[in-house]
Amino acid sequence: SVAGVHLEPLGVYSSKYKTLEELPSTATVVIPNDATNGGRALLLLAKAGVIQLKDANNILSTVKDITANPKNLKFRELEAATIPRVLTQVDLALINTNYALEAKLDPSKDALVIEGSDSPYVNILVARPDDKDSEAMKKLAAALHSPEVKAFIVEKYKGAVVPAF
Repeated sequence: SVAGVHLEPLGVYSSKYKTLEELPSTATVVIPNDATNGGRALLLLAKAGVIQLKDANNILSTVKDITANPKNLKFRELEAATIPRVLTQVDLALINTNYALEAKLDPSKDALVIEGSDSPYVNILVARPDDKDSEAMKKLAAALHSPEVKAFIVEKYKGAVVPAF
């Protein structure tokens, strides 16, 4: 790993509620069924105070790791790409940005909660170990972290992609 570049944040969406506080008891929540994004979804819900996990830093958390669920939420796991299609049928859905955009959702406006640039799921610039500290790699990392690239990401993606620097 040479440098973090950008993040495509995971968001919490609902077609029924405007805030997490409105979420009723026994609401149905859909999260991705793959280990990485399922854990990521649970971490986001824990950070938002909706649930508690055994380890708030475990990126591979599963629903079995939920230690507190005050609203007795019902979790369903689905393939990430299908989640936007069931948004109107559930109370809450955690959707990856690429799928949210395909579903015509605007992450910066439609997400009730969205990951910030502090997320561990940042897209990174990588290199072979022998090139990691090369002058060319340092220049590329500096260019990717320039104010111009940051401004481009912010202007072009309007919150759907977030600079990680």
